[in-house]
Amino acid sequence: MLTKLGRFLRKLRIDNDEILKDMADKIGVTSSFLSAVENGKKRMPTEWIHLICQIYSLNNEQQSEFTNAVADTEKYIGINLQGASVESRKLAVSFARQFNDFDETQIEEINKIMQGGKSN
Repeated sequence: MLTKLGRFLRKLRIDNDEILKDMADKIGVTSSFLSAVENGKKRMPTEWIHLICQIYSLNNEQQSEFTNAVADTEKYIGINLQGASVESRKLAVSFARQFNDFDETQIEEINKIMQGGKSN
């Protein structure tokens, strides 16, 4: 079953007159791995977000659609804390522990902060 992310990637390929192998070669993976990602059988490596945006010169609207598709498909996110300060590590762990308890207002506030805006 094609995921929202899979539909985005397939449309991106079609719009660029590419087949699965073309995109897989550009990303540096096998066609079978890319197919498994599209079908939700494998998790998309987080490095692909920047890589695909760069390779395909995605505009802001496409980047937003891509990010939304990734968010809709992801069930697990890992954070590399290597080299992070103690305070950054504490924040990451605290966020992870409280993640499922945030209400809509808190989510909006966090999103504002993450997008560079000010919280109320």
